[in-house]
Amino acid sequence: MPANSKYLNQSPWQQFAKISAGLIGGYIISALLHMCLVLWLPNPKEVLITSIYTIFIVWGALLVVPYLFKNGWKVWILYLLISIILYVIYYFGNQQNPFV
Repeated sequence: MPANSKYLNQSPWQQFAKISAGLIGGYIISALLHMCLVLWLPNPKEVLITSIYTIFIVWGALLVVPYLFKNGWKVWILYLLISIILYVIYYFGNQQNPFV
């Protein structure tokens, strides 16, 4: 059964924003999250090995989130804010425990 056309967005810019936020922004957030986990949790080797699998799961979940919003650019703003917060956490954690 096809989707109801009144729920589909016809703007190509909104479609681009949602697809790019899911692909690029979702991957950046999932990678930064796992980099922070390696720095802040004990046993970084085990966390790094496990992150090979969990990064794909988190990225898949973050790939779906932009389609829950009406405006794709708001998702980009949200993803950028989350990325900045995670990068700040990574930056301060990297000063304490360098990620080599």
